[in-house]
Amino acid sequence: CTHYLFIVVVAVNSTLLTINAGDYIFYTDWAWTSFVVFSISQTLMLTVGACYYLTFTGVPGTATYYALIMTVYTWIAKGAWFALGYPYDFIVTPVWLPSAMLLDLAYWATKKNKHSLILFGGVLVGMSLPLFNMVNLITVADPLETAFKYPRPTLPPYMTPIEPQVGKFYNSPVALGAGTGAVLACTFAALGCKLTTW
Repeated sequence: CTHYLFIVVVAVNSTLLTINAGDYIFYTDWAWTSFVVFSISQTLMLTVGACYYLTFTGVPGTATYYALIMTVYTWIAKGAWFALGYPYDFIVTPVWLPSAMLLDLAYWATKKNKHSLILFGGVLVGMSLPLFNMVNLITVADPLETAFKYPRPTLPPYMTPIEPQVGKFYNSPVALGAGTGAVLACTFAALGCKLTTW
């Protein structure tokens, strides 16, 4: 019972952390920076919870089920916001599902090898989620149109965005998110696996 309760708690907290992950588009000036940060946060939250659930049940497919729980929770919360007049058209959330499927695949293809799940699964989730998140970004409403439709307060001086330097590595948010995510996701995959041995 404690384990199942923990799964629900982790899923709820994952959702709370990622609930605003689609909203980087709203802050147009900081879209790229926020994209990287939110991609990494989503990657880590998905990895730790899905690996816990996967190693707890030992059944390939439960990582995808965990991502589905996160998605449904998020849809409900966003739906409530939409009912209150919040812009919903530019927020699409099922980006976790394909990454979770890769996690399941790594576990299943290596005959439930926990170390392969941590290494291969972690890298796959870390590398893939920013890519799927960019597809998410491409399919949403025009950010400028949304920004004008729902104006936000003026940024304070210390938040004034710096002009991007063309050709620098950080000018590629998918590459930066994927590289960082791939390293950190392995650590969080290990944490998720470790949680089943309390």
